[in-house]
Amino acid sequence: MKRIGILTAGGDTPALNASIFGAVVRANQRKIEVYGFIKGFSGLLNPRVPHVHLNPLFTTIPELDATQGGTILGASRDYVDADDTQTIKDVAERLARLGVEGLICVGGDGTLNGMQPLSAYLPTALAPKTIDNDLGLNYRAEPDEWAREPCDQPPGYRYKRTPSRHRFDLEQMINYVTPGFATAVFVSASGVQRIRTTAESHRRIAIVELMGRHSGYIALGATYGQPDLVLVPEHPIDTDWLVQQVTEIYDLQKHVVIACSEGVVDEKGKDLGAESKSTDPAGNVVLTGAAEALRKILIERLGDTYFTSKRRNESAKAAIFTRKLGHTQRGGRPILFDRFYAAQLGGKSVDLLIEGRINSVAILQWNNNKGFYLDGIDGNDFRDRWGLIHARQMHPSFYDPRTMKPSRVGIDYLLPIFTNSVGADDMEELRKSLFDSGNLTRPYHSVNADINKRIRYLE
Repeated sequence: MKRIGILTAGGDTPALNASIFGAVVRANQRKIEVYGFIKGFSGLLNPRVPHVHLNPLFTTIPELDATQGGTILGASRDYVDADDTQTIKDVAERLARLGVEGLICVGGDGTLNGMQPLSAYLPTALAPKTIDNDLGLNYRAEPDEWAREPCDQPPGYRYKRTPSRHRFDLEQMINYVTPGFATAVFVSASGVQRIRTTAESHRRIAIVELMGRHSGYIALGATYGQPDLVLVPEHPIDTDWLVQQVTEIYDLQKHVVIACSEGVVDEKGKDLGAESKSTDPAGNVVLTGAAEALRKILIERLGDTYFTSKRRNESAKAAIFTRKLGHTQRGGRPILFDRFYAAQLGGKSVDLLIEGRINSVAILQWNNNKGFYLDGIDGNDFRDRWGLIHARQMHPSFYDPRTMKPSRVGIDYLLPIFTNSVGADDMEELRKSLFDSGNLTRPYHSVNADINKRIRYLE
């Protein structure tokens, strides 16, 4: 190969630039040119195909910094429709005119779906990213455990998991962890710690809502911030048990901190936060307030007297508050773990293209003997029998619903990721950059302004 393309799609994560950087470094070593496409698949759908030459003379452009969050190429949630054959042919023709012989997409399951139609025309590889850590499999046969059952709503069926027939083993996980997750947990755990002191000082109950639509990995990892209770989507909330645990903890220490995923469900499996019928650009129902829903439940169940009798607050509404960390979890500088392995997976994606792999995915594996190591897998291995990729959920064994905390297996899962996840340079950079006196006088300079000067177009 002489020239390959790369794009970033879907939601942003802190490790996207690191993935691009790793791919470019590997391409430099193999004397391959790299074109970066602007705004993900949206750039390919544009007849002019805005792009940036990321390694002129096989030298990485200075704007590409692995320590910077976000993506210098921009991202969008536009995808190639697999049924729109004419558009796919048009995109393939544009790539051919640019001399692009292989394509790397940095993204999650939606990006993998968008990438697959193009694999009929040129080699493609996915470099995984998602803060939710939901691109992967708990074991190789997991897609086969999904079944369809009839329902009244369109399209007339829904997906349901059947009981597993496989023994779970951490070393058998496919794509053990995804770049972006570690930094999101770092931000989330720090947020829980900071909210703790307010709850503790004012004798209040804090509910901290974290990202995680179907997968509770971020909430599980936020246990590093020592919340009193953790709630995840994979285990429906037993309301009576939750109220009992809250009162026991509150009676003991005069405050409670709860970390909950945005996708937590009640005993009937209904999303607590699905208060709106609106959808995001990817078509997912907007979850508007799991923490607020929990707050209403606790206000109703505990009542004002519980707090006023203890002289700790004037009402239940005053005593129970929520905080939503939101997009802070997916922004900012990536910590060492994410920077290093995102770059490694970017480089592995280049290797997969060179090997001629079609519709492949670079994955990060782990076992007790090797530690973390790289591998590649066919993209179709993530699909069920109908071709759908399901978000990976935490294996049920990761969580103990009685203690509402990670189980021993969940702890064993987290330890390899976070034991040395933060580097000394992460803390040194914070010390030097945040309170730099120049920040008071210099306006923010966006890398977009510099990248814009490098954008080329298909003539």
